[in-house]
Amino acid sequence: VQLVESGGGLVQPGGSLSLSCAVSGFTFSSYYMSWYRQAPGKERELVARSTSGGGSTNYADSVKGRFTISRDNTKNTVHLQMNTLKPEDTAVYYCNAHHRIFGYDYWGQGTQVTVSS
Repeated sequence: VQLVESGGGLVQPGGSLSLSCAVSGFTFSSYYMSWYRQAPGKERELVARSTSGGGSTNYADSVKGRFTISRDNTKNTVHLQMNTLKPEDTAVYYCNAHHRIFGYDYWGQGTQVTVSS
């Protein structure tokens, strides 16, 4: 099983970044896919989630209207488009796969996003 995130980096406030997570080793279309983040000294929090078919998404209140999660079940990838970034969005962002029925959970290694002028 592999989840490999990419796309993190340094961006100025108000800017945009797009994260990607490439998945292998399990049946991608059977899993909910989510992005979590963890800032220094804080607990890991859910940022956005997509159901297995991609028909439903949900977001943390802090990112609603700014972030968009999308998935491509033909390419086994999930993306997080982040717009109007704020300094408080600075964190390590993790890709997560969750099997709703069996409870399996897989994590990526994380990618750093830093929002600073």
